[in-house]
Amino acid sequence: MKDDQGQRCGWPGDDPLMVRYHDEEWGVPVHDDRKWFEHIILDAFQAGLSWKTVLHKREAFHQVFYGFDPERVAGMSENAINRAIVNPAIIRNRMKIRAAVSNAKAFIYIQRAYGSFDAYIWSFTDGRVIHNSWQTEQQVPATTGLSDRISKALKKQGFRFVGSTICYSFLQAGGIVNDHLVGCSRHAELQG
Repeated sequence: MKDDQGQRCGWPGDDPLMVRYHDEEWGVPVHDDRKWFEHIILDAFQAGLSWKTVLHKREAFHQVFYGFDPERVAGMSENAINRAIVNPAIIRNRMKIRAAVSNAKAFIYIQRAYGSFDAYIWSFTDGRVIHNSWQTEQQVPATTGLSDRISKALKKQGFRFVGSTICYSFLQAGGIVNDHLVGCSRHAELQG
């Protein structure tokens, strides 16, 4: 698919929100803990669903989860959790909503132990971006050895809904892995 600068990966299709996410966010290296927490929450909710479904509900998730503030999410009351469970604007999965709260607690633990979640997550690649050179979307893996290691480490820290596929998704989203196809204009932009 064409964008204003050249080729674009095919997965956004022609959905304006997906295109904007691809062009402006996906694969851009993240160094902000709140943004990492957002990726962890949203990718956990994506499990079994499409990214398009989650992305179109992101603003509602932002409201329900206090702007993705881990401290506030960790302290969610039972009433707030129950309100989230019946909120039609988000994905109403009781286990995922409760996992967001427990993941917030694990996230805070990592922040305190490592100085920031950002320092922790980037330590798996020594602070370097992995630039892949995929020609087609079929070549892009769902998991890698890196996502396997991170999944295992996060589970050990108490995270839930952080299987290897979910971990690989947030590594791509947060720019630790550049999986834009080589024919996509964003691939070269993110290498520069």
